Amino acid sequence: MPELCVGERRWAVPTGSNLLDALNDAGVSVPYSCRAGSCHACLVHCLEGQPVDALPEALALEKHAQGWRLACQCRVVGDLRVAVFDPLRDGLAARVCGLDWIGEVLRLRLSPERPWRYRAGQHVVLWLGEVARPYSLASLPGEDDFLEFHLDCSRPGAFCDQARQLQMGDEISLGELRGGALHYDPDWQARPLWLLAAGTGLAPLWGILREALQQGHEGPIKVLHVAHTHYLAEALQALAGEQVSVELVAGEDFEAALAGLRLVSRQTVALVCGAPGRVEQFARRLFIAGVPRGQVFADVFSEHA
Repeated sequence: MPELCVGERRWAVPTGSNLLDALNDAGVSVPYSCRAGSCHACLVHCLEGQPVDALPEALALEKHAQGWRLACQCRVVGDLRVAVFDPLRDGLAARVCGLDWIGEVLRLRLSPERPWRYRAGQHVVLWLGEVARPYSLASLPGEDDFLEFHLDCSRPGAFCDQARQLQMGDEISLGELRGGALHYDPDWQARPLWLLAAGTGLAPLWGILREALQQGHEGPIKVLHVAHTHYLAEALQALAGEQVSVELVAGEDFEAALAGLRLVSRQTVALVCGAPGRVEQFARRLFIAGVPRGQVFADVFSEHA
């Protein structure tokens, strides 16, 4: 059987073992969220040996060439020496500069120790001690001088339990920055744009909405937010007008709101974000409404907290 080595520890594992499971089963704590190669919380550094990687394209070519791997997507087929991601060594330190609770949603603002390049719609792994979870950026580069995240803390979870204890000035480490499925394309400038969000799925769309307006989007923009707490209601209504329409929907009225979606142009582009069930409902209605599949972009939030 192949041997797995982390630091001074070395142990045998069955050939073909999932790397994430082999590490965690042996007490080497590696966080994870999606187990699908999307969240990047389980990033590890392979120092000697190579696992079989089922999803090499999930990482940037440079990072992959340096030996970084997503443990959830790797199988151990030979001796392997691994270093787990250390947020203090491998991440970027940031200080809490804003904590606003709106119901069970925490609007968290961070000031990184050095300037950080990102695009609206991307997401990043946040580290609190040894607990990590990916969150979408709600801030807009060039306009906001902080990084903003929206945390749904309505249910208990390892990360949210720690987030509730945060205070101004506390340190959080930033891990892997991901491209995400959502972005604003200047080529859409004249097209109708639908931004459909459930819960804190509004986070990346809030940044994208402001980017679209900043870039002079010419087409109509529709924002639909379904949630128990419309935590950005005031900010959204401040942008509403002739070009931007805002519809805030309670959870029990979701089906009726979906039925009311009417396509005015086959050129419409739809960006959708939220938990899997809500995203699936949105996507089904968009298909029925006649939005071409190639014009629907969706980002699904993991419900693992």
